[in-house]
Amino acid sequence: MTQVDEPLSVVNAFVAHCQARLEEKLQHWLPPAHTVPTDLHQAMRYATLGGGKRVRPLLVYGTGRALGVDPAGLDPGACAVELIHAYSLVHDDLPLMDDDDLRRGRPTCHKAFNEVTALLAGDALQTLAFYVLGHAPRAPHEDRLRMVETLALASGSRGMAGGQALDLAAEGKELTLPELELLHIHKTGALIRASVLLGIYACPWVDPEHHERLDHYAKCIGLAFQIQDDVLNVEGETTVLGKRQGSDVAHQKSTYPSIMGLSAAKERALELQEEALERLTVFGASADVLRWLATYIVQRRH
Repeated sequence: MTQVDEPLSVVNAFVAHCQARLEEKLQHWLPPAHTVPTDLHQAMRYATLGGGKRVRPLLVYGTGRALGVDPAGLDPGACAVELIHAYSLVHDDLPLMDDDDLRRGRPTCHKAFNEVTALLAGDALQTLAFYVLGHAPRAPHEDRLRMVETLALASGSRGMAGGQALDLAAEGKELTLPELELLHIHKTGALIRASVLLGIYACPWVDPEHHERLDHYAKCIGLAFQIQDDVLNVEGETTVLGKRQGSDVAHQKSTYPSIMGLSAAKERALELQEEALERLTVFGASADVLRWLATYIVQRRH
């Protein structure tokens, strides 16, 4: 069960509100489908709207809630991190990367449109993310720069893009556990950590201890997220996952189950969940969304 102080219905209502709020804000920032070049803008909207768990934006909103930040001040960070995530999925699915044809239960962007349009859509989503942060109306200039720096580092060669490079280079090789963890700290963990940091930086002032605790929480759930992804790639069903089951084996990738064993991988994810929850003990009910997310990440089935 999720360890929360508030009624779970309150947390669920907040999550649903944030998901709807995010959809509305993304609709605002994404160019209209009828704007030239129409194919590109349609592909950007297809890749971003109407699906997905929205875990990263929820981490922005959840962190802000724990620190007492007005949701309006969190919208730019939430939108920006989701746009980066959407771009990464479009590029990851391309034939020259993971060559997937299913994402969120429907054809991947390059299947729905074509490879060139998908490539450009990913490029445009990435740049739009930083445009959104640059126009954060409630954030002082210094805070906007810090948000841009955080998201840029998490997205680039020292973060997600670097992790993808390590992932591609590792296909067909047997990695050690430290090597696999380093890969996923970059590929998955960096953007999840950035989501929490974006929530922190939207707050005018944060107690240094609270900053450290939230950052440590983010590192734990980032790794737990990837371990659960690896588990689901073994145990899940394509119709539930919304993407191809067993793709890690097909690409000869080292995973937590392949190195540790399935049971040990599940146990490690639970340990990370508990460690993440422990870091939130100084917060009251205001951090219940973060507690809910830590549990959801490990218990999710897709």
